[in-house]
Amino acid sequence: GTPQKYDPTFKGPIYDRGCTDIVCCVLLVVAIVGYVVVGVVAWTHGDPRKVIHPTDSRGQFCGQQGTPNEEPAAPPARLPKFPREPAAPPCPPLLQICVSRCPDRYMTYLTAVGNAASLEYYRNFCTPEFKSSRKAPLEVLKDKECPAMLIPSTPLARRCFPAIQAKKGVIMVGNETTYDDGQGRRRNVTELLEGAKKANVVLETRQLAMKIFEDYTVSWYWIIIGLVIAMVASLIFIVLLRFLAGIMVWVMIVMVILVLGYGIFHCYMEYAKLKGEAGSDVSLTDLGFQTDLRVYLHLRQTWLAFLIILCVLELVIVLLLIFLRKRILIAIALIKEALSLTVTLSFLSTSNEAVYKVFNESTCPFSGQTCKPETFNTSNVTKLCPDAQCLFAFYGGETAYHKYLIVLQFFNVFMFFWLANFVIALGQVTLAGAFASYYWAFKKPDDMPAFPLFSAFGRALRYHTGSLAFGSLVLAVVQVIRVTLEYLDHRLKAAENKFAKFLLSCLKCCFWCLEKFIKFLNRNAYIMIAIYGTNFCTSARNAFFLLMRNIIRVAVLDKVTDFLFFLGKLLIVGSVGILAFFFFTQRIKLVQDTAPPLNYYWVPILTVIVGSYLIAHGFFSVYGMCVDTLFLCFLEDLERNDGSAEKPYFMSQNLRKLLKKTNKGQPDA
Repeated sequence: GTPQKYDPTFKGPIYDRGCTDIVCCVLLVVAIVGYVVVGVVAWTHGDPRKVIHPTDSRGQFCGQQGTPNEEPAAPPARLPKFPREPAAPPCPPLLQICVSRCPDRYMTYLTAVGNAASLEYYRNFCTPEFKSSRKAPLEVLKDKECPAMLIPSTPLARRCFPAIQAKKGVIMVGNETTYDDGQGRRRNVTELLEGAKKANVVLETRQLAMKIFEDYTVSWYWIIIGLVIAMVASLIFIVLLRFLAGIMVWVMIVMVILVLGYGIFHCYMEYAKLKGEAGSDVSLTDLGFQTDLRVYLHLRQTWLAFLIILCVLELVIVLLLIFLRKRILIAIALIKEALSLTVTLSFLSTSNEAVYKVFNESTCPFSGQTCKPETFNTSNVTKLCPDAQCLFAFYGGETAYHKYLIVLQFFNVFMFFWLANFVIALGQVTLAGAFASYYWAFKKPDDMPAFPLFSAFGRALRYHTGSLAFGSLVLAVVQVIRVTLEYLDHRLKAAENKFAKFLLSCLKCCFWCLEKFIKFLNRNAYIMIAIYGTNFCTSARNAFFLLMRNIIRVAVLDKVTDFLFFLGKLLIVGSVGILAFFFFTQRIKLVQDTAPPLNYYWVPILTVIVGSYLIAHGFFSVYGMCVDTLFLCFLEDLERNDGSAEKPYFMSQNLRKLLKKTNKGQPDA
């Protein structure tokens, strides 16, 4: 591209501008109207209870008014999987009923019939139609009014799952390894459990999830306190940067090095302390996966791995600081410049209706057809197929709305990405317009507009809604394609086609790179839109060419500022994380027994660390946009001006000193 030429009338963001990309603006308005219509339809047809509450074999909600065996948190006895399109002849679905509590003992129906108390207990797990005095036991089992056997179960997500556990290598359900088969014989439970090892893994995962949930219930308020501390620390850090940018950056660098150094020291001490202890030399591969993650902290190999990782990270940071120390000074100057400014988806997914189909064990011409339970017993189906049943099959529908429901789901996902990207773009253009007004004011703050932020926001909405819609639309298309590829990858995991997997992996990698590039291009295009008021394509082209003409500065200087901001986030996250570690491991106590008892202390620690990073990222992202805007203005300033009396630089005195530039015959900007 051609470098920018000197323009004596250019004084920053242009106020005399026109509307850009009007077609995209109209398209966005139409899409939003369609999105509202889809939302209204979804709210009309949807029922979120289908996600929250389980259902019985009739498709009725457990724990709701009007359901059999109604209880506030009634789980079904089993959790079957129904095919959306049952094969002919279809297999009858498993009995699924609402119960007040999960079974807690072994019992067969034949055993329960001989004992009144046992039969009364067994009745809790039978259908409402069950009448024990009118039918023989075999007829009850044939009509599937009661399950043939009860297994000790535990509730999870309002559903009953077998309480499988392993003791001394023996797979057990509950506390027993045998059961009474109703014929006076004791049988081994393992005969009933195919794939018991897999079931044991599922149980361990469930137990891990339950323990993690328990940890959250007793530590949530301390987690919130930790996140508030992270927010306050981020705010204090930003305020200190406003007045002590140079000192704070170097203090931040030194603190990060010290925090990593302490981590290296702590890992080495733990590694040395475990020397000679029994079992500490077991390798991670030999130990395998353990649900109690504290076990790994008793292995020397774990602390050695942590030690190596921290040493490598420390070495990389030190080397970067040595070779980029001059660029850091320029980045500090840019930071000083910057810091001087101080539920439709759920309804769509539940807008299906309960579909009932004919199930039978023998050949029947009506097999697999839809039916209505209310009129099924009086229809011709029961006459031609005496063993046929009208049972709940799945949630769906056969209306035009239900046929195109997948299209509405896709449209909903697409609009989510488009509108989310549009909101982000609007914020970026607004910030860029305010920051550019600051940079191109020769006498700061006298030459700045009265309300730069509100002025930039008004210009963005009035003139450039179409351009923002254009940029966010391009990004949304790529993101939807990535989501589709992830979905295909999930569906093809069990496939044996190596070429298809390889091709899909290549496509995922390519579109990931494309998304990153478009985000980078959009960000700089929005800055050009905020300054010059040009359309999206022109702004993207000008920004790209400007960056390419200064590729060395872009590759080094701009990334150094990103690196410094990353160190700031790392410092805040590391400090709060270390504080959380000492608190939840009870190595420090504010008062007696302050820390709650936990199953896994890493649960609140990791939550605080992740939350602290997101909070710090939110604070620093505003200043990241500021630095990017000032960086583009800085490059334009170097191309437009030469420091003469007619074409003075607009950059600050600190930047001119670092770059050895001067304004001849002009007072300092």
